[in-house]
Amino acid sequence: MGHDHHDHHHHELKISEVSRALVIGIVLNVIFVLLETVTGFWYDSLALLSDAGHNFSDVIALVMALAAFKLLSVKPTKEYTYGYRKTTIWAALINALLLMIAVGMILWKSIDRWMNPVEIEGITTALIASVGIVINGLTAWLFVKGKDQDLNIRGAYLHMLADTLVSVGVVFSGLIIWQTNWYWIDTVTSWVIVIMILLSTWSLLKDSIRLGLDGVPKEIDSSKLQDQILKIKGVLSMHHMHIWALSTAENAMTVHLVIDKACTFDDAARIKHEIRHLLEHDHIQHVTLELEKEGEKCSAKDCTIISEQEIHHHH
Repeated sequence: MGHDHHDHHHHELKISEVSRALVIGIVLNVIFVLLETVTGFWYDSLALLSDAGHNFSDVIALVMALAAFKLLSVKPTKEYTYGYRKTTIWAALINALLLMIAVGMILWKSIDRWMNPVEIEGITTALIASVGIVINGLTAWLFVKGKDQDLNIRGAYLHMLADTLVSVGVVFSGLIIWQTNWYWIDTVTSWVIVIMILLSTWSLLKDSIRLGLDGVPKEIDSSKLQDQILKIKGVLSMHHMHIWALSTAENAMTVHLVIDKACTFDDAARIKHEIRHLLEHDHIQHVTLELEKEGEKCSAKDCTIISEQEIHHHH
């Protein structure tokens, strides 16, 4: 299985890159939260203080993603035979829920503002928010590369993107208020932002719930895989196929294959090799194949299997 080792090594490399991006993001955002808090108290600006609170939830989200990635490399134990990989899925789910809570808070505040408009120091708000655009935009950019490969990175990316949008909105409304004194712009802007955050978070929430429930990861087409496996010479049929995510970056599959009566031990080894190779391209790294010969009675509880066939092949 020399193949797997190489694959794993490549994976480690990516984790160190991701960790670096997350650490930079955390540092930048902590600085920004402090800046907003100090300025918010100084100018008595509710907008800045609540934005600081919102940005602090980002820091928490980034810290969670970082912790989950660190747990990926924890070695499996007797009790946790897969290690703590699944924490990455939990972190993505909690992240999506945090974003939903943030949306609820923005909505609540904006309705309150709509009922009781307040004077807003337009230009100061706009200045601080433009710092936010730079910091959040930069952090979001750090995650662009990995956002389609991993739910957690997508969560971090969406948090930062949402914040960049919030900051753009604050600058926009700050400048308009400074020119026109239309204080209601502030509220309308926050509604637009809420809709944008909701649209992007919905898929993150859906995907992380799917992985949490051991659903087939959405980038894997299980019926296409089935067709490809059935095309392999010697494979007659398959059943008990399960595909699930071990973490946001690794997938596993188990399947029972019925093979031709005439298959030799070498044929069985070849079939396994071909299937493993096929699955590697589909980002399924952990595969358990159960082989039975045609005509054997198999039920999930009790399978009679050719004993020598489960000897692990080393290519």
